[in-house]
Amino acid sequence: AYGQAGEKAVPVFENGEAQIVPAFENRDDWIRHDLWVETEFDTDGDQKLDRMHVSVTRPKQTETEGLKLPVIYESSPYFAGTAGFPDGLFWDVKHELGEMAEERVHPEVIRRGERPVISNSQIRTWVPRGYIVVHSSSPGTGLSQGSPTVGGDNESLAPKAVIDWLCGRAKGYTEPDGQETVTAFWSTGKVGMTGTSYNGTIPLAAATTGVEGLEAIIPISPNTSYYHYYRSNGLVRSPGGYLGEDIDVLYDFIHSGDESKRAYSNATVRDKEMKEGMDRITGDLNDFWEGRDYLNDMGPMKAALLMSHGLNDWNVMPEHSYRIYMAAKEKGIPAQIYYHQNGHGGPPPMSMMNRWFTRYLHGIENGVENDARAWIVREQDKPSEPTAYEDFPNPDAEPVTFNLSSGAPASGRLSTGNTEGQGTESLVDNYSFDGSALAKAEITNHRLIYLTPELAQEIHISGLPEITIRLAASKPAANLSVWLVSLPWEEGRSPKITDNIITRGWADPQNHASLSESEPLTPGEFYTLTFKLQPDDQIIPKGQKIGLMIFSSDREFTLWPEPGTELTVDLDATSITLPVVGGAASIKSAIPE
Repeated sequence: AYGQAGEKAVPVFENGEAQIVPAFENRDDWIRHDLWVETEFDTDGDQKLDRMHVSVTRPKQTETEGLKLPVIYESSPYFAGTAGFPDGLFWDVKHELGEMAEERVHPEVIRRGERPVISNSQIRTWVPRGYIVVHSSSPGTGLSQGSPTVGGDNESLAPKAVIDWLCGRAKGYTEPDGQETVTAFWSTGKVGMTGTSYNGTIPLAAATTGVEGLEAIIPISPNTSYYHYYRSNGLVRSPGGYLGEDIDVLYDFIHSGDESKRAYSNATVRDKEMKEGMDRITGDLNDFWEGRDYLNDMGPMKAALLMSHGLNDWNVMPEHSYRIYMAAKEKGIPAQIYYHQNGHGGPPPMSMMNRWFTRYLHGIENGVENDARAWIVREQDKPSEPTAYEDFPNPDAEPVTFNLSSGAPASGRLSTGNTEGQGTESLVDNYSFDGSALAKAEITNHRLIYLTPELAQEIHISGLPEITIRLAASKPAANLSVWLVSLPWEEGRSPKITDNIITRGWADPQNHASLSESEPLTPGEFYTLTFKLQPDDQIIPKGQKIGLMIFSSDREFTLWPEPGTELTVDLDATSITLPVVGGAASIKSAIPE
């Protein structure tokens, strides 16, 4: 792997990938140290520029042999501990739409960790392969100064400062308040970032600054817009698994920074900026949320982008990566996307990540930029064995529109033919029943469901389904939830995550005309909404039926108003358009009319 005794150790590459080098493998030889990097902002009110706590793990040869190496960098608000989940942390969701819940609990985070180690993530993977690994705690967490802002500008400028330091442009200090400087003499000035969830958001945040030296990023399940995370088409909609979470909850969850600065941060960020901006009453899009959408900041971005996401991630939903991938492609940035069929988290295969960083950080011409753009793990395959496609959505996918035929309270029909004269059908909201119970029910007045005939052959959906729905409500406000399902519902001992739910979406009928300006509904008056469901790439097997389910409150995601609100749907003015590989011809073969 490296030369004879007496020769200097260097990175080694085979088949376009960095290999493990024995000289870099011994953990006892790794040098670990920490420092503080000065930023260009003050967000904790002490009139001094905030400094970020940074830790470094590097092979000894960077000290003894003058070796310079590129850097893999991960930043996080989680490294120094979180609040956990005490009772009352989340907002109560059991109340009417347009009302505010009782004040929730504000826990104090107990900081943990010992210098110089911030985290041990990434090091076993990348240091033996000829990289230096760097970690930092995000502002207002751990030993980093400043305030958490959950998507504010300082969470982009903090990693930028660390990268500036790695490239010799910013100052590093041995202590949080000292003046003794430290330099990154061992860095080549080529930096890559990766991480999962919030730790995957920060690489994108850094990249949107256009900082020189950040050559490549691999965000895994990143939250790319806090509005899309906590709202859906105007509706207050929790991330899956965290009912009642909102942006101020996440602030409390991560706030592990200096105890003496917490009161200032709480008053300035949580109790003023967030409280005034987040608007749990209407769920409307506003300047507060626009400022926390990284799509709006992509102008300067140039880092090569490899995105990874689960198509069945109902926490950080798959649209988060899709929207950034599409924008990066339009900008001409090298971009690839890896979608697996599981839930939250899940990196691309190691070989994909290795090729990406080898190409852009070591400068080895391995041709990765000529690989397929999209890598989709098929339903039966291992996450390590994705199928290569020309792109996502599949270029062979064409929109096919399905119309509705009546059948409530049992099931109606979903078909591509002309279905005029179907009239209206109604459902009664009741959050007591979750979506899976409603989808499995043969007869219920708490949902409307429309099914295709049994598929005579498989159907491949790739892209974003879109629904147009014309409805009236019996009250001035109502939740609207839409699931696309595959029936019969699979309940065996180990149903796969892809078996039952194809995709889903949510919207606020009050925002039928505008995401930024909701208006109370006139009971009994019909309104038309059009919105997209979450992106998907799924093959629905032969023998299944595709079902469109329309209901009101989604027990796992929305607020829980008192049961009884009635939604009436105009079937003739309601349809769903599915992106089908092979288009109408595929549907005609699978569903002979």
